[in-house]
Amino acid sequence: MYTKKELLKWYNKDYCLEQVKQNGLTLQYVKNQTEKICLEAVKQNGYALKYITNQTEEICLKAVKHNGLTLPYVKNKTLDIYSEALNQNINAIEYIDIKKFPELYEKYLFMIK
Repeated sequence: MYTKKELLKWYNKDYCLEQVKQNGLTLQYVKNQTEKICLEAVKQNGYALKYITNQTEEICLKAVKHNGLTLPYVKNKTLDIYSEALNQNINAIEYIDIKKFPELYEKYLFMIK
């Protein structure tokens, strides 16, 4: 069980920033997410994206550059985000909306054959 003092640490931005730099997944405990904290979290671990309440394109790009397989956690997928995910990990092709971006799918399809 955590004490009140231990729980209150997660409201301190400096404390949270240091924690996500060490383990991006600790973002799930951050009470006041800033863009800086979120960027550091996905820089350390792309899967921290699933805990971000206010995703920006910059944050999503950094996450998929770290790990292309975080693509399913991106709420607003753009051509740039898809491309970066595929450049990082061709297996992210599984998460591409073929109807929305058929040219992208065809461009990378040869790489998985």
